[in-house]
Amino acid sequence: MAVCEVAAVRLDEKKSKFYAHLYEIESVEDVPVIREIHEKLYKKAAHHCYAVVCGTYADSRADGEVGSPGRVLAEILERNNLSNHVLIVSRLFGGIKLGPAGVARAFREAGNGVVAEYLERRKAL
Repeated sequence: MAVCEVAAVRLDEKKSKFYAHLYEIESVEDVPVIREIHEKLYKKAAHHCYAVVCGTYADSRADGEVGSPGRVLAEILERNNLSNHVLIVSRLFGGIKLGPAGVARAFREAGNGVVAEYLERRKAL
């Protein structure tokens, strides 16, 4: 298994914190490793939502969060043609409810931010 973090960003939205990370992976078996990393790294996170594309395999999980953030993250991977990647966003709840649309918007913004960071770094090489 080879898990390689290629970018990370943080988004603050109405006191909630969204930590977005993008990983390159070699196989689907790397996904539980990444989940475990995030559960340890962000122990107080309410949700760890992610999307993965590895070869022909694609999956996304909302981890009980409203607003279908897993699907939102999957769309970002697809739109940017990122295969063999995991996009995961851990949310630390700040006490203010965002509602389904606000949650989806925040996850989209965090996901787009980390992908943009990655693409910018890749372009610089």
